Amino acid sequence: MSIENDLVGAVERREIVAYFQPQIDLATRTIASVEALSRWNHPTLGTLTADAYIPLAESNGLIHEIGDFMLDEGCRCASKWINLGIDVEVAVNVSAAQLTTSDFFERLLRNLNRLTLPANRMIVEITESLAIADHRDAARRLEFVRNAGVAVSIDDYGSGYSSLDQLLRLPATELKMDRSLVQRTGAGSDEQLEATIDLAHDMGLRVVAEGIETDAQLDRVRDLGCDRAQGYLTGVAVPEHDIEQLLLAQV
Repeated sequence: MSIENDLVGAVERREIVAYFQPQIDLATRTIASVEALSRWNHPTLGTLTADAYIPLAESNGLIHEIGDFMLDEGCRCASKWINLGIDVEVAVNVSAAQLTTSDFFERLLRNLNRLTLPANRMIVEITESLAIADHRDAARRLEFVRNAGVAVSIDDYGSGYSSLDQLLRLPATELKMDRSLVQRTGAGSDEQLEATIDLAHDMGLRVVAEGIETDAQLDRVRDLGCDRAQGYLTGVAVPEHDIEQLLLAQV
């Protein structure tokens, strides 16, 4: 209850900040995109990761305020990095709760226009700690931004609500395989991974492996045909200044 009460006004007090985790292209081993991840600099508990407060925000409606802030930050940084000569895509998360209204998508398009930001620099990641109530309505909204040039990514595929059924219903351009699928070992695990990758490629989707923590995991997903990888091995989530320095060094 204390955390939930403290979360009210956290965006306005500038306690919510954006961190960025790199995602590498497995063919070139360069950073192809970064995912904007929220962090809460709590005044007494220190820096909290999203799993400590996003479920609360989804239940009490504060997810819209936090989501708007993260979208604005993602677009701002993408525009800034273009001006610095950095060629990178920026992914922002949208929860099932945000899919119930058009506010997120209208804000995204306003940001693209206001910042003269090319739509193909942005990726919308569908994260599902909650089930999507109306897939048809969500697909319509996502189709709208996809037609504008924004990529649509299905996050955490292979866990929770992210299933083949959802993949077929939503207008995705990218599939992110959950760490539970990527890190699974034992009989049939390689075959399952390869089947998922082949299915996604047959649908014209780019495939990203999440949760890469070892060289062996990286080699495995590359050999099985993944396009990109993300995880502690390829880079942890860091503040804007730190990711910017990495990106500038790559340039």
